[in-house]
Amino acid sequence: MYILEVIVFTISSCITAQKAGAHRIELCDNPGEGGTTPSYGMIRQAREKTNLQLYPIIRPRGGDFLYSDDEFSIMLKDIFMCKEAGCDGVVAGILKPDGTVDGIRTAKLVNAAYPMGFTFHRAFDRTRDAAEALEAVISCGCERILTSGLRPGVNEGVDNLKLLVENAADRIVIMPGSGLRSVNMETIVRKTGAREFHSSARKNLQSGMTYQNPGMLEQLLTTDLDEEEVKAMAGILHKLQGEFETED
Repeated sequence: MYILEVIVFTISSCITAQKAGAHRIELCDNPGEGGTTPSYGMIRQAREKTNLQLYPIIRPRGGDFLYSDDEFSIMLKDIFMCKEAGCDGVVAGILKPDGTVDGIRTAKLVNAAYPMGFTFHRAFDRTRDAAEALEAVISCGCERILTSGLRPGVNEGVDNLKLLVENAADRIVIMPGSGLRSVNMETIVRKTGAREFHSSARKNLQSGMTYQNPGMLEQLLTTDLDEEEVKAMAGILHKLQGEFETED
């Protein structure tokens, strides 16, 4: 079965994701930082508002994926928080300074998360060697890798994504993401052979404030999920699923 995961930054987006046909939510805070760990209140509210698979990101700050001992301790505590809140899994990853996967500490996160699932996120795209990193992540016990093929987006990384899917050989799920929208979804599906896909499908909402101080020189925008875009992507996967089943 084809799976569509969407990244969301608001509770309203969680509701939209479920209504529009997504299968899984990556729950994040701080879109400007590429996503950081959401608050406990947001995680609990998201769990109450949707029955989709819920995977909060475990990322204590923006920037790189090289973490101090204190930051690693925070990540462990946040994983236990997600488990207590009834989440289905978490999204995380740790690297070493030389661009290799920190297998020891990543495996500790995976063990702490069990029986929840574990997605190794796009820290993978900052590694020095895709084949080496693939084997390291598999050894850690992760269930999937979110990646753009070590390139800025899936369009540029499509050949690497295809190779990763082949080399994974069903030992782990390779989930293409970054720059994935309805306009390129079918192409990425057919070229990579992947079965799970990730998209932000984001749009910006204007503030509902009737007064904004002009002296502040700012636009108060909220990152939201584009319902029509999610519906379009889900529809493409549904169509391709039908073709796949017919071929079988």
